[in-house]
Amino acid sequence: MEDTLKILVVDDDKVDRMAVRCALAKAGIQMELSELADGNDAFSILSTTAYDCVFFGYRLLDRDRLTLIQQLRSSDIKVPLVVLTGQEDEPTAVKLLKAGATDYLFKSRISPENLAQVLRSAIRVYRAEMQAALAKDQLRESHEQLIRKNQELERQQQQLQMQNLKLSEASMLKLHFLATMSHELRTPMNAIIGFSQILLRPKLSQLTHQQADMIERILNNGKHLLMLINEVLDFSKLEVGRLDLKAERFDVSKVTNLAVSEMRSLAESKNLSLLVQIDLQNSLIYNDPVRIKQILINLLSNAIKFTESGEIWVEVKELPVNRVAIIVRDTGIGIAARDFKHIFEGFRQVDQTLTRKYPGTGLGLAIIDSLVRMMGGKIFLESKLGVGSMFKIELPRQIILSSVGADVPLKVDDKMVFSSSQNSHHSSYEVRQASIISPKFKL
Repeated sequence: MEDTLKILVVDDDKVDRMAVRCALAKAGIQMELSELADGNDAFSILSTTAYDCVFFGYRLLDRDRLTLIQQLRSSDIKVPLVVLTGQEDEPTAVKLLKAGATDYLFKSRISPENLAQVLRSAIRVYRAEMQAALAKDQLRESHEQLIRKNQELERQQQQLQMQNLKLSEASMLKLHFLATMSHELRTPMNAIIGFSQILLRPKLSQLTHQQADMIERILNNGKHLLMLINEVLDFSKLEVGRLDLKAERFDVSKVTNLAVSEMRSLAESKNLSLLVQIDLQNSLIYNDPVRIKQILINLLSNAIKFTESGEIWVEVKELPVNRVAIIVRDTGIGIAARDFKHIFEGFRQVDQTLTRKYPGTGLGLAIIDSLVRMMGGKIFLESKLGVGSMFKIELPRQIILSSVGADVPLKVDDKMVFSSSQNSHHSSYEVRQASIISPKFKL
């Protein structure tokens, strides 16, 4: 051993102390040796001074060795303790080991080699015990920290649950408020629209051109405001699950042409071409015609709003497995890929500023998304900034009201994707990223 060791020999026999000192010296141990003859002095000095190892003699006349070891350990005095004993006293040595002694050596076997070996072994055992104790303390401290962190996490989780509950309640109150207010606003707005239409009848054409123009503006703005109110009402019903589909068998081509005819004047006011292509072997489907028309109106309204020049195409075509596709394409401003996941969120618009160029509630696509998923359908989107956008809606020919919204698997790029009323926007977003623009209508 290269380090100088502090060693204490406690023995009432001077000859035995000398034998230990000589054996350690012959073993070449670099040491600072102290000797004591009684146990009381040993306890006192060990209470104030650190030693690398302590050798206890065969008998301590003033203090029983077992009692001394127990007092040392109970006082948290940690030091390797080697008991030097006779062969006839081996049972006592075993008791001392159980009480806290590190090792024992028969006095008859004291030699430089044996004593050095016992010394090194005792120090190694002691250091290993200290490392184990330190690791145990660290584990205990880590465990206590984990318990405290878990308690803190539980407290935070409870706070989050309370906050989520409050937010959920606030959201429901908001939706109920929107539904109530939208319903209340529709009554006077319908009256405004109705009276404006009456005033514009030919039989009551005693109005001047300026008066007729003003009433026409009242009528148009009233219709626009009613459309916004209806959007808020529909969205609030969808959010609380109170909007039901009223399915019937109808001609989807007629509904498509009706929606296009209603939007054609708006497209012509911007000098936009509005083209329709219907390619169906059987145009009868079982769905909600009012909601299908609403989907088409919303898609066309967006296409016209965000297209300054060019064309808008509407296509209805057959799909395998008794499904039909409704596609609306435009040559408008397009949508950035980073905004794909946001445009189907309620009240969300790409431009959220108060000075935005394109007005609206931001509910059109959110309503479309909810309605399509209620019908068991899927939405695909492809868009490029400055080039245009394409929305494709796939619907079953016959919806089943009892299972509307059930998960329907879709394979896109070798991945199965589900679209349902319970799906998150994340899964819908994967579907909408699929590339589906046909070469004929390539943007």
